[in-house]
Amino acid sequence: MSRNLPPDFLRERKPILGAEWEDFLQSYDTPRAYGLRRNPFQGCDTLPFSLKPVAWAEDGYYFDPEERPGRHPLHEAGAYYIQEPSAMSVVSLLDPQPGELVCDLCAAPGGKSTHIAALLRGQGMLVSNEIFPNRARILSQNIERMGIPNALVCNESPEGLATHFPLFFHRIVVDAPCSGEGMFRKDDTAVSEWSLENVRICADRQRMILTQADQMLQPGGVLVYSTCTFAPDEDEAMIQWFLETHPDYTLTDWHNTALGQRVADLPDHGGLSCGITGYPDEISSHVLRLWPHKLHGEGHFAARLVKAGTPQPAGEVLPTVSAKKSKKKQRDKAVDLTDYKEFEKKYLQTPLQDDPVFAHGRMELFGDSLYLLPAAAPSLAGLKLLRSGLQLGTLKKNRFEPAHALAKALKPSQACQSLSCSYEDANRYLHGETIACDPSFKGWVLVSVDNCTLGWGKAQNGMLKNHYPKGLRIMG
Repeated sequence: MSRNLPPDFLRERKPILGAEWEDFLQSYDTPRAYGLRRNPFQGCDTLPFSLKPVAWAEDGYYFDPEERPGRHPLHEAGAYYIQEPSAMSVVSLLDPQPGELVCDLCAAPGGKSTHIAALLRGQGMLVSNEIFPNRARILSQNIERMGIPNALVCNESPEGLATHFPLFFHRIVVDAPCSGEGMFRKDDTAVSEWSLENVRICADRQRMILTQADQMLQPGGVLVYSTCTFAPDEDEAMIQWFLETHPDYTLTDWHNTALGQRVADLPDHGGLSCGITGYPDEISSHVLRLWPHKLHGEGHFAARLVKAGTPQPAGEVLPTVSAKKSKKKQRDKAVDLTDYKEFEKKYLQTPLQDDPVFAHGRMELFGDSLYLLPAAAPSLAGLKLLRSGLQLGTLKKNRFEPAHALAKALKPSQACQSLSCSYEDANRYLHGETIACDPSFKGWVLVSVDNCTLGWGKAQNGMLKNHYPKGLRIMG
C-alpha cells in the first residue's frame, strides 16, 4: 500500500514523522481496524460478536470483520452503529451533557451525531446538518434507525444554518470535509483524489465553516474541530489561524478533558498523541492526533476550543430570528390529538410523555404528520429539514397510523403488544415477509429481536402483516 501513496504526500509528510516515518509507512501494510458503538437507546446489553473495547470511547468496541455485524438483524434494529474506531475520539473530546443544545455541523453519514445523541440520553436537542441532499438522507435514516428522539436533521449550508441559530448551541462539532489522508489505508478513493491543491481547497472551506460555527456557539460554549487528515494546513495551522482571528477562544489541552482522563492510566495514553512540532507549544501540546502506527485505528486530528463567557443553563430555550417572527403563530396553532390519544391508550403501556426520554418534547402537526419536537426547538420556519424531531405518525380520517420512527424510538416493554423474534423471523421481517404471532394479538404490534425494536406489524388471526418500510427492506 505504501508504494501506491501519492509522491507529493510522501515528500510532504516525511519531515513530520521524522524517526517514526518507517513505522508509519509499515502501518499501511497492516490490516485496518473495524469498530462499532453500542446504542444505549436500544435494550440489547450483550452483542453476539467477539468484541474488544476501544479505550477512548464509552460503548465503543473493535470487532472481527469476518463476523459481519453489518448484515446482522441487530444492525437494522439499531443496536449499534458501525464506526471507524479513531473517529469515536471526537465526540469523547466534545463530551456533551444531557439537556444541552448541540450541533453536528457536517454530520453525514451520522457516526458522530449518533454518538452525541447517546450521550445526551434523549435530553436537550441535537441539530445534525449536512449540506449535500443525498448524504443528508442517509444521515436521516441513521438517526431514525438508532431511535433518536430529540434530533433535527437539516440540509443547510453552514451560512444558512447560522442565520437560524445565532449564539444558540452549548456545543458544536465541526468534523470538517478534508483531504482524507487518514483514510488512505481503508479508502482507495481518498488516495486517488488527493493532491496538494485539494489540501488548499479544503483549508479554505474549513476556515469558512469555522467562521459560521463561531456565530452559532453560545458564550462559554465548546467547539470541537476535527479532520481525518495529517495535513498541517488543515490541522495545527487551522487552529492557529482560528485562535489568531478569534481571540475570545482558548484551546483546551486534551489531556485535561474527560477523554484524557479516560486514557490517563493506559500506556502512552492508549496511543493518543499531541500535535506536531513547528507550531506554538500551546497548540502542539494541546491538540489531539491519532496515528495509525501508534494505535488500532486510522488517522485523525481533533482540537477542543472554548469560547469566552458564560453559557445559558442547559434546558433553557434561546430565541432565534425565526422564532421571534413566528411566536404568535405558534401560540395560536392548536393540534387535535384525539386520534393519537386513542392510539396511545390502546397500544402503549403509558402515555409517551410520561417517559423521561420523551417528557421534554412538544407535539406539533406538519400537514397530517404528527411530530414530537425537542422542547428546545425554536420555530422551524425557513429551515431545510429532513427530520423535524421524532415523527409519531400520520393522522388519517378518524384514525392514527404510527410511524416507523416511533417504533424505533420505543422499547418493547413500552408497547401493549410486543413480539420478540428469533434471528430467523427477524430476517424474514426485514425482507418484508409475514410472520406468525400470538393469536390473541389484534392491531399494532411492536416487533423486536434481542430486546431491540425492528418496527411495526399489524396482527390478525395469528399472523402479522409486515409494516417495515418498503424502502428499507432487504432485497434478495
